[in-house]
Amino acid sequence: MKNYCITPAYQVRTLANLSFRKILLISCFMFIAVASRSQTVNGVDCSHLSGVYHTFDMAGDDVFGQRFPSENFTYVDDVTGTTVNALTTSRHNNSKMYQTHPQWTADGKYVVITSNRTSSREKRDRQAYAISMDNFEIVQITTGDRGSDLHLGWHKNSAYLFRGNQLIELQLEKLLEDSKQDNVGAPEEYEVVLATVPDSIRPSGLGLDAKENRVFFSSRINPQTSAIYSVGFDSGITQKVLEVPFRIGHLQSNPFVTGEVMYCWETGGDSPQRMWYMTVDDDGNVTNNPIYNEDDNDWVTHEVFMGPNHILFHLMGHLDRLQTNQTGLYSLNIRTNEPAFHGQTGMGGYWHCNATPDRKWIVADTFDGKLYRINAEDNNDVVLLTQGHRKNSISPFTDEAHLHPSVSPDGKWVLINSSLFTDSDVLLLPLFPEK
Repeated sequence: MKNYCITPAYQVRTLANLSFRKILLISCFMFIAVASRSQTVNGVDCSHLSGVYHTFDMAGDDVFGQRFPSENFTYVDDVTGTTVNALTTSRHNNSKMYQTHPQWTADGKYVVITSNRTSSREKRDRQAYAISMDNFEIVQITTGDRGSDLHLGWHKNSAYLFRGNQLIELQLEKLLEDSKQDNVGAPEEYEVVLATVPDSIRPSGLGLDAKENRVFFSSRINPQTSAIYSVGFDSGITQKVLEVPFRIGHLQSNPFVTGEVMYCWETGGDSPQRMWYMTVDDDGNVTNNPIYNEDDNDWVTHEVFMGPNHILFHLMGHLDRLQTNQTGLYSLNIRTNEPAFHGQTGMGGYWHCNATPDRKWIVADTFDGKLYRINAEDNNDVVLLTQGHRKNSISPFTDEAHLHPSVSPDGKWVLINSSLFTDSDVLLLPLFPEK
């Protein structure tokens, strides 16, 4: 008879503190061992299996800096032939960062996601995790009240976030190295409080300036009015920069040019004039203008930067009334206001978009979970990269994951959300699978 490494009852946590699923897993002879010391059961040394204890099904505790073994699963898309790497495959809800913000740490070694893998039915919270691009191991990088609006650094291996009214820099490089050495300290050892925003202001949305020496954020003043504020890292002073008579959403700083911010008139749907652009010069002078003036039947959505002087966005085409104008994928030169059309697809049209840093290639998704690569200079050069990531959807208004594609800084990879395996996972695929 085979000897199984079964955890004795006195080494198992109190059953009252375990979920039913965990109890079932333990009873089904999961190979469990304690990493900190050797464990011999029935004459068999199980210490070499210590990592199994930290699999996603067994580790449900909120532990700052803890490491999870790789969950990645590689498969070949049965329609396109693209090899896709599912970086997460657990039963939990995992999601990439929003496509307006960076996904990779500045050194390109980690992708940062959020997940509810250490949550509970009572807490219903999410923490942030870094996935190694080397071995796909997962490291928990926030804990407790994780804060909001996490924004990775453009140049530093840091992350910036608000916790309440405190603006905090999270020193990711030190944390990830200490986690690798199994020597993680208290959370405050990796945090620098850069500023405290006045209590009368409720920060929402975070844009990191291209120089990485200040942030911009928005806040509601009343239901009809919002403002944009800036906070300098050296001074710690909060300054109101702009006030507008509508709700601000999707605030993002130009990653390449200091003092420039794009934001939208947020309604939860269509708006009279979605996209706006604010600049602050070296003397503090502010300009604020709408960009891409909309017709009545234009529905603009999901704008992102496309290099220092261009943005990329969609004109939605999923309603009959919208099709009185040309719909589809557009870029706009924000210096000259010159638009360029990059094509449209069927079944409601394109939805979210992103581009390579050199502006030569665009990726765009659809309501039914397809992802396309488009040549920015040739609308006929369109390649379906992968499909099936919203299997039950032909509408934007379903619960399946939004792909929110992001292109890596080196222009080689695309990161997406997917409902192919679970409610939401994070997947990685090559931009040029044919190479």
